[in-house]
Amino acid sequence: MELTREIKEYIDKSVLCWLATVSSENVPNVSPKEIFKYYGANRIIVANIASPQTVRNIKQNENVCISFIDVLVQKGFQVKGKARIVEKSNPEFPEMEKVLTEMTGGNFPFATITEITLAQVKPIIAPKYILYPKTTETEQIESAKKAYGL
Repeated sequence: MELTREIKEYIDKSVLCWLATVSSENVPNVSPKEIFKYYGANRIIVANIASPQTVRNIKQNENVCISFIDVLVQKGFQVKGKARIVEKSNPEFPEMEKVLTEMTGGNFPFATITEITLAQVKPIIAPKYILYPKTTETEQIESAKKAYGL
């Protein structure tokens, strides 16, 4: 499974993503992430800035789900896959760090990176598009701006 151009565009347009993990005791955890990017053909990387529970869970259970949407268009993707924690000692860390540091300008230090390899992808779409099929993205953006007071 590979990241399509559309998925990459939504990653670029999304301000936050939400990363869901599960502990070895099957306790779920969802954590917002601000610094994330596609990496290679089938991976998403996430800076671990303040994520001790996420890191702990992934070390116990590699199954994760990451979701991201364009909040105005109200469309995006849910990606399920296998995650691993990439430590600074890993030879791949410097290149991944470079990609993520470009986003932060160096303002958010991170000691590890979560790398997610895609297994399943499905679109996320606001119910309005389904209930009212003639809804355009422009109409949805205007509706969202009004709802958010923008």
